[in-house]
Parts: sequence; structure tokens; C-alpha cells
Amino acid sequence: MKIIISGASGRMGRELIKKALINNNFEIIGATVKTDSEYLNQDIGDLVGVKNTGIKISSDILHLAKDADGILDFTNPLTSIENSIVAAQTRIVHVIGTTGFTADQQEKILLAAMHAKIIQSGNMSLGVNLLSELTRRAAETLNKNFDIEIIEMHHKKKIDAPSGTALLLGKSAAIGRKIDFDKNAIYNRNNITGEREINSIGFATLRGGSIIGEHDVIFSGDGETIKLSHSASDRGIFAQGALTAALWAKHKNPGLYSMLDVLDLK
Repeated sequence: MKIIISGASGRMGRELIKKALINNNFEIIGATVKTDSEYLNQDIGDLVGVKNTGIKISSDILHLAKDADGILDFTNPLTSIENSIVAAQTRIVHVIGTTGFTADQQEKILLAAMHAKIIQSGNMSLGVNLLSELTRRAAETLNKNFDIEIIEMHHKKKIDAPSGTALLLGKSAAIGRKIDFDKNAIYNRNNITGEREINSIGFATLRGGSIIGEHDVIFSGDGETIKLSHSASDRGIFAQGALTAALWAKHKNPGLYSMLDVLDLK
């Protein structure tokens, strides 16, 4: 599968390069960065400590996409939307690991999925997506007297909050509880808040150090508490998940898919 890695100089871009270079199912035909990046025109091997690969870093993804089967993308919402348009124009796969989209931006991705094969997830790991399904089942099984809280912690350089994974878990809980997520999500508590409302889904966000990602989903009832947890110690799990998603989608019809589709967890 011929792929382009968007945001090649970022943490996840480098992980994708490492994984794809040693995976016989993939050929990296291009990698992109911003037009003002110091890495522009360098060899992708320079990013990951590999000898000359012959693949130069570009800023022109549309030119590269003409010969590609897919784009792998952990960048930012604006860049991901631009990439989704390119994927739609060329009818290829677009794996989106970017988080922090607004409702309007998400609508643009949905429109692009009319022609592109888009896999979008707040987290690409097998463990987190299994946790998402377990969260849905727990919320469905436990009655409304079990309060739902989600705690997440990431490195100090993460720019969005709550994390895309935390939101993924919260939405799974809302589906299981058969409630409207947006109306029941609580992101901030300050001063006198009053009693906790039934069915509210609370979020706590922590930032510090170099922590890759830790998530806890807590169901707290009278006299008992159930906790579902996931801890990531290697970014490679997200890169591997993205590659798995790309290969899965190669021969699918255009549409918007999630990792639950890829892993057959729905």
C-alpha cells in the first residue's frame, strides 16, 4: 500500500515512519510538513535515525496523492480537513488520528467521506478501542445510580482538552446509557456546583511531564466503584493501529469509519 505521512516531523509522524519502513505491506511514497518547516526537502530517514531512504519531505500533498493509496494523518484540525479534501479528490484512504475538531469541522470531514475512505478515531490503539466498548457495555448494564467520571492525563505539550480518547470514552458511555452526550458532559467544576446531576458524565484533565496517555473510566455507585483503565507506554501502538486501519480500508467503499469498524468491535 502506497502511503503519505502527513505531519512527518511530529511525534506521531516519526512513529509512523518507523513502523511503515519495516512493514512489508507499506511503501512510503511521500511525507509532508508545513511550508515553513526546517525539515522541508530533507530525507525522511533524518527524522528517525535511518540512513538515506531517497524519500524527500514535501509540502505539496496534492501532488503526492495522485500516486498514493492513502494518507496517514496526526496533525491538527485545519490540516486534517485539507487532507480530507485531497483524499476525496483522489478517492483514497485517509486515516485521521487528529483530535480537537469543532462541530463545523467534523461536518466537513463527513462531506469528504462521500468520496474518500476515512477512518477517524480519538485513539488508534486496540486496547483503548476495547476499553471504549467495555465502557459502553458497563454504562448500559449499570443503572443511573452509578455516576460516570473520566480522568485523563497526558504530557505537558498536548494542546487540546479533554483528550480525544477521553471524549471517545465519554461518548461510548452516553451511547450505553442512551443519553445525549453533549447535554450531559461536564468539563469544568468550580466554586459551588450543587449536587451532581443524574446521568452527567464528568471529565478531569491532567497535564504534565512526558506521559503518553492514561485514561480511567469510573462508575461509582452506593457502596461500590468500578474502574476501567488504560495506560499507554509507547506511541508505537497508535502508529501500528493507524497502519492497520489504512490497510483495512484500502478496498472498502467511501465512507466514515472508526477503529471499532476496523477491529470488528461494533
